Amino acid sequence: MSLRRPDWAPETIDVERPSVARMYDYYLGGSHNFAVDRAAARAMVAAVPQAPLMAQANRAFLRRAVQFLTDAGIRQFLDIGSGIPTVGNVHEIAQRHAPESRVVYVDIDPVAVAHSREILAGNDRTAVIQEDLRNPEQILANPDVRAMLDFSQPVAVLVVAVLHFVSDDDRPAEVLRALRSALVPGSYLVLSQASDDGRDETERAEAEEVYRRTDNPLWVRGRAELTGFFDGFELVEPGVVWVPQWRPETPESAEDAERAVFLGGVGRLGG
Repeated sequence: MSLRRPDWAPETIDVERPSVARMYDYYLGGSHNFAVDRAAARAMVAAVPQAPLMAQANRAFLRRAVQFLTDAGIRQFLDIGSGIPTVGNVHEIAQRHAPESRVVYVDIDPVAVAHSREILAGNDRTAVIQEDLRNPEQILANPDVRAMLDFSQPVAVLVVAVLHFVSDDDRPAEVLRALRSALVPGSYLVLSQASDDGRDETERAEAEEVYRRTDNPLWVRGRAELTGFFDGFELVEPGVVWVPQWRPETPESAEDAERAVFLGGVGRLGG
């Protein structure tokens, strides 16, 4: 039986296939998801009960990283794999502390793009484009990106909770090097991704099976691999850690950090 398309959903999207962006929205308590996404998300929670905690911990890491970057003087942000805008998105954090901040959101999911544009209508310091992280040259050459961001000045590139959907065959290290080549010294790279460090093999296999049914299968990686993706950048203390351990607001918030499953870090381009 065909599923009813919500009024807000663009005609071009498939409402019968789960989307990782809409599943992530569901984990964060958002409303821009379909029954098929909720079913897949619940299957993920059955396999990995801490899945909502993972999403929330990762969003909290994003918030702290953007706050760090604004404090460091960064006023330009390129958020790739931004997902569906929910409370605590990059422009909200950056522009609250530095109203002149400019943000470009990039996502492959048409729902994420459509809702980003709807929410950001009237905000002339943001732009939204539909593009794939695996096409860095097209992202960098996009006229909306070039109009919003001045690459002769430092830019923060954020690739948060995305790399575990990029297979080794898609050469993620080369993708990140292409992005780095467009940046000037003083720019930053923010990364996080799901890790299999310390994970039970059964739990990992069940999680991979859930995401195999979506538009983006899962590719988990360890700390050494994620650290290697910062090639050319100087890691900011405390380095690559479980995301609750990255500059926590309170010591208590970093307890049982490995339950968050995500590793993350921030690097600065020297020179």
